[in-house]
Amino acid sequence: MADFSLTVATPERRLVDERATEANIPGLGGYFGVLPGHAPLLSGLGSGTMTWVSGGQTRILAVMGGFVEVLGDSVRVLADNAKPKEEIDRAKALELLKQAQQALSEHPDQWQDLTEALQRAQAEVDTAAK
Repeated sequence: MADFSLTVATPERRLVDERATEANIPGLGGYFGVLPGHAPLLSGLGSGTMTWVSGGQTRILAVMGGFVEVLGDSVRVLADNAKPKEEIDRAKALELLKQAQQALSEHPDQWQDLTEALQRAQAEVDTAAK
């Protein structure tokens, strides 16, 4: 079966370095899928749940901002922040989401910064729920 090299890294650590047969990645304009032989692509990375299939198993990771590059048989995700599902405390993520929603309703003039915090918290909540 055809596959590609998948790497996911943050400034602090490398989270993924393996072969994958498919990936679903949150871009700035929405999710996009990657299969072997995908056309070259450079995109901003949104906040959301990234999934990929490796060794016949679906893996999951919350990613928040950064860039993704698809080139040849290589996919590189350079995330501002990322967390494996196993490292997410769902209760804490829900509390951060609630705080971000409250802050946004109280300070609509800070929409851009607070929306980013809201999206990051939502990415963790969604990933923990899967």
